[in-house]
Amino acid sequence: MRQTLEADTSTLERLFHEPNRMAILSALCAAGDPLSFTEIKALSGLTDGNLSRHLKALEDAGVIRISKMFVGVKPRTTVTLTDKGLKRFDDYLSALAEVLKKARKAMATDRQKTPLIQTMGRKVLA
Repeated sequence: MRQTLEADTSTLERLFHEPNRMAILSALCAAGDPLSFTEIKALSGLTDGNLSRHLKALEDAGVIRISKMFVGVKPRTTVTLTDKGLKRFDDYLSALAEVLKKARKAMATDRQKTPLIQTMGRKVLA
């Protein structure tokens, strides 16, 4: 079982497996349109610096495109999910779903093998 799990988890792209990056990409996917830095910050709850670091990692990997412009006199940073980034994130989500499905199946199998005993009126695993 251990070798199978290691093989399955090796398909998970580490770039996306970080929870904050997953949140950023999920927000971009849900929006369907580019989001401003401020919108992503509000959706993710990250600080300016932390969000900037995650966006830089995603941009360096070609997953997102960052555009900077001025709206009037105010700077505006907009983030767009690239086609390549969308495909890679979709592949990651498919791999994650498969790993979770196998883990759930293994848990069910393991629980069937482990007898339950009664202890002080509560069921616990032996």
